[in-house]
Amino acid sequence: MDALILARMQFAANITFHILFPTISIALGWTLLFFRTRWLRTGDSAWLMAYRFWTKVFALTFALGVVSGITMSFQFGTNWPGFMERVGNIAGPLLGYEVLTAFFLEATFLGVMLFGHGKVSERVHLLATFLVAFGTTVSAFWILALNSWLHTPAGYEIRGDGASGEFFVRSWVEVVFNPSLPYRLTHVLLASGLTVAFLLAGVSAWQLLKGKANASTARALRTGLTVAAVLIPMQIVAGDMHGLNTLQHQPQKIAAMEGVWDTERGAPLLLFAVPDEATRSNHFEIGIPKLAALILKHDAAAEIRGLNEFPGAHPPVKPLFYGFRVMVGTGMLMLAFSWAGLWLYRQRGWTAERLPRPLLWGLTAMTFSGWLATVAGWYVTEIGRQPFIVFGLIRVDEVASRVPSPMIALTLALYVTVYLALIVAYIAVVKYMAGKPVDMSIAPIPRPRRVSAGVAS
Repeated sequence: MDALILARMQFAANITFHILFPTISIALGWTLLFFRTRWLRTGDSAWLMAYRFWTKVFALTFALGVVSGITMSFQFGTNWPGFMERVGNIAGPLLGYEVLTAFFLEATFLGVMLFGHGKVSERVHLLATFLVAFGTTVSAFWILALNSWLHTPAGYEIRGDGASGEFFVRSWVEVVFNPSLPYRLTHVLLASGLTVAFLLAGVSAWQLLKGKANASTARALRTGLTVAAVLIPMQIVAGDMHGLNTLQHQPQKIAAMEGVWDTERGAPLLLFAVPDEATRSNHFEIGIPKLAALILKHDAAAEIRGLNEFPGAHPPVKPLFYGFRVMVGTGMLMLAFSWAGLWLYRQRGWTAERLPRPLLWGLTAMTFSGWLATVAGWYVTEIGRQPFIVFGLIRVDEVASRVPSPMIALTLALYVTVYLALIVAYIAVVKYMAGKPVDMSIAPIPRPRRVSAGVAS
């Protein structure tokens, strides 16, 4: 294969593996804070049991996320040296802030979370849990600020020749808070929440099915279903707003997602089709008339620009067209399972053991559905930026290295092999931990009793 295609495949493999773990750790940190707070308020040891089990899952997830993130960063130098040469003044500081957050905030207080219970006060341990959760979110903010800037660049100036000019910051406020950041950040944070919600529900459902349930299982299952049922409608609204923002700044991406080749009014929403770039048309179309125009512009007769208006400057169509439908389809399944599960939970008096087995099997199958939706959505976003690495300004082929194809192919094969093994190992370890009793031997430090006038109260 061409070296450029192999380099893109290698980066895609690395980012696909890496994004799986921050997608869990971002929302799981806040979930742990919720479990921790509920235990302190109620004194119910089931919440503490949930906290201790899911803290182990968080630690495993965080470790794989950090390792894969370091590996991914090497590729900026090996496969894309021109990228840092031209936009390093912008990308470097943003990546540096993310690394500082991840290593100096998250990693430091993660140690207190894992090993400090029973050794530090409850207040300090609660603060450590909060700082870990806060750190994961701040890390996501810096990464998404950079990624969003690549899609909607702002606050920069170019010095030097147009083909090799170097980017400098004109306004850090405009760089960081670029036009797509609010929508992209909201979309990703909600996706993280949904991923964790179904991880909680799926693992808990598996424990119930296999007779491995403990006192925390019902709490985790109810939490997962409730969070999913609340976040899905919010994600639909956020996704609509994100789509409108994308239509404004990257109309060719929307055209590829919807399979619109020629500019037309009242474009239909295609439920299924087979896009053909050779003939620049779709085969076997099944659609709802005018619905795409209504969704995208809130006007059934609105005009949608087609791909033919962007010759040589639009992304490949099939990955976006199918990836978008995988993401939306998975989201609809999430909506159905979370609402049905929560309704049945209420009907059965909030008793997890009385839930029907088909629902539990369905939730088990949906355990990692958040990964599927996240990866599909990420592919739509990133492939949709092609053929640019900085949208409208720098093309991907302008910044690629001259590493020989066989070398890239070899490292790609090694990466994929290791990553597949690690994903299998991660799922196996989570399953193993879910089937084992939670260690409750570490006793928390008792909260000090209030003293008034020298008498303990």
